[in-house]
Amino acid sequence: MDSMITAAALALATGDPLGALKRVALRDDAPALALRGIAMAQLGDLGRAKTLLKGAARAFGPKEAMARARCVVAEAEIALVSRELSFPAKALEAARATLEKHGDWVNAAHARNLEVRRLLLVGRLDEAERSLADIDPAPLPPAARAAYELAVAGIAIRRLRTTAARAALARAESAAHQANIPALTAEVENASLVLDTPAARLIARGEARPLLLDEVEALLASQALVVDACRHAVRGAGTVVSLASRPVLFALARALAEAWPGDVPRSALVARAFRAKHADESHRARLRVEIGRLRAELGSLAEVRATKRGFALAPPADEVAVLAPPVEGQHAAVLALLSDGEAWSSSALAIALGASARTVQRALETLGAAGKAQSYGRGRARRWMSPPVPAFPTILLLPGPLPGV
Repeated sequence: MDSMITAAALALATGDPLGALKRVALRDDAPALALRGIAMAQLGDLGRAKTLLKGAARAFGPKEAMARARCVVAEAEIALVSRELSFPAKALEAARATLEKHGDWVNAAHARNLEVRRLLLVGRLDEAERSLADIDPAPLPPAARAAYELAVAGIAIRRLRTTAARAALARAESAAHQANIPALTAEVENASLVLDTPAARLIARGEARPLLLDEVEALLASQALVVDACRHAVRGAGTVVSLASRPVLFALARALAEAWPGDVPRSALVARAFRAKHADESHRARLRVEIGRLRAELGSLAEVRATKRGFALAPPADEVAVLAPPVEGQHAAVLALLSDGEAWSSSALAIALGASARTVQRALETLGAAGKAQSYGRGRARRWMSPPVPAFPTILLLPGPLPGV
């Protein structure tokens, strides 16, 4: 066994990429290329890291399947951090299967963790939860266990299970301290900030105020009628009515909820739902039709009563509230993804949002012109960013034994 390769791998495992590079910087054999690639990734030079790892994968012989699989896992992590969501999931799955076959359970768990994190980014929570359930965290070393708990916390946060999220983050913090890797400890601390950062706005009785995540959870569990502008739904008494595909109905429901317990004039509803400056007879007729549809959708959740000047919401609940995102606007969803501080390509944003690349590109150009997003690079290498805010982080660490060790 090569003592320099072993020493470099140990340096990487303890978060010392410069120490690893000192030992292998002048070597071009496959294990050294792999270690150099991971070291460059930890230092933030993702382009160079990807090139080195691809070279290492080619340099390993046909009998070194496990080493090549580790390189694929490292490439997948770089792709995830680079927000290259088009990285082939089948390649990562095959690499994980190879690692499991050869008994490298730590790196196999890391590969599955990467799958979970990608699924979280694109909003496929059910798949992420099922995949995470296949990981047994007990035998994992501290760094890998911290990464696992971060994934658990990420799912819990998106499910609005704040108690479970805090418990997972506490376990992640403990594991990170055991690993004694400052960068990992900082990532866990940054992830914990999400729970103490306003996640939404509450609009009720003409007033608005920010809500923390646990307050959002409490609101949705209460008996209040909640018009959820984050998910375009109306919630109450354990019932959820989705209006995501009915934007006009949702606009009416939100306008009525914001005015509760008062009513909303017909002209205001026409302007809100149809974006018409002046209400004529055709608009009023259409409003009556849409109000009838809204009544049918809400069912027993709430009545919509006609008043002398318009309409009012009359729910059985004693409280009505609107749950709105912290930032609203035409391109709020794009801004929400850019807020993680990572550099996104327009194609990755399109995958995460389930929108066309052209639609996303137009949104980015608009945000760029308004100074809310900035880009660098050209052509396919162009990336978009916004000023970072606390968000669920990624971790640039390939745990366990590295190629050639």
